[in-house]
Amino acid sequence: MINRNRDFFEERSVRSEVKTEIVRKYFWAWAKIMVGQMKKKGGDKIGYVDLFAGRGRYNDGSPSTPLRILEGAIRDKDISQMLIAVFNDRDHDNAVSLKAEIGLLPNIKLLKYEPKVRNREIDDQLARILQRTATIPILYFLDPWGYKGLSLALLNAAIKSWGCDCIFFFNYNRINAALSNPVFTENMNSLFGAEGVHRLRRELHGKEPWQRQELIITELKRALARLGGRYSIEYCFKNDGGHKTSHFLIFTSKNVLGYNIMKQIMAGESSSNDHGVASFQFNPLDTTDGPEQGTLFEPPNAVDDLASTLVKEYAGRKITVGEIYRKHNVGRRFILRNYQDAIKKLDADGRVRTNPPIDKRIRAHKVTLSETVEVTFPLVEVA
Repeated sequence: MINRNRDFFEERSVRSEVKTEIVRKYFWAWAKIMVGQMKKKGGDKIGYVDLFAGRGRYNDGSPSTPLRILEGAIRDKDISQMLIAVFNDRDHDNAVSLKAEIGLLPNIKLLKYEPKVRNREIDDQLARILQRTATIPILYFLDPWGYKGLSLALLNAAIKSWGCDCIFFFNYNRINAALSNPVFTENMNSLFGAEGVHRLRRELHGKEPWQRQELIITELKRALARLGGRYSIEYCFKNDGGHKTSHFLIFTSKNVLGYNIMKQIMAGESSSNDHGVASFQFNPLDTTDGPEQGTLFEPPNAVDDLASTLVKEYAGRKITVGEIYRKHNVGRRFILRNYQDAIKKLDADGRVRTNPPIDKRIRAHKVTLSETVEVTFPLVEVA
């Protein structure tokens, strides 16, 4: 019988590189913050757990996510002395291969705690164990082949404690199909909850593909919020044709700081943008960014839309750029730079007042607008 889990890890793709980069960059930012926090608290350990880790290298010899994480940890004097890394793969051969590859990493002995490699099935029993035993800040990465093992119980265990965040791969293709098949009701219930599955099956009927996608992701984020994962964000992977969604990479946390860091990372890894507003997706058909050249009748763009929204929502208020960003960005695809650009545009058009006033250099996009700049929005915008 073909081992699909093993085959999945054999070929490296641009998608896998993007996925690894997002996880690696977030681990680095998260670990540096957690190391500092643990030092203040008198703690000496942080954790990284990958429960669907694979065999460590692709067929071309390049390292996959587990090795990239450990390579970064080895190079940092603080992380190397605090990191407890645990990897798991249900395939015995994958686990054996990964352990061997870890042992061959240059300077692996610089890690104070030897990385552990396990070989077990991921199920609710393991979720219950993690729920009881996790006592340090841990970043979880869950990358199942399909959706088996991925459950609300596991996600709850992953984010239950202070400092714990979770990144997981969501196989949209297979889950979208399974939601329409009663045979997979139990699996879907474990991921969305029975009420969520019932709601989805009622609402998905007759919907267009883009509507199905929006409903499914909204229901997933609703389920995560019930667990305390109030701050969730998704990154979409399109298939080779560029028109259909294959997977999502989902981040969830109880902490808005982690959310904002991940948003910046995902925005930077997006394959396209609209005037600096990231798509939060990888599409193999994207070769250039959105239109940046002005024309006589340039159509509205994402920054224009944001600017108009801010004028309406903050009418009659005086508020700093940083406060606008922190209060407004959650659940939207805008990063700090987008808010800065929108406010510079509003100021240039005379639709807001800024203190201190924005000079021409900043308006020309050569200088970043400070978060401390105070913005006064008119009570009623003059047409």
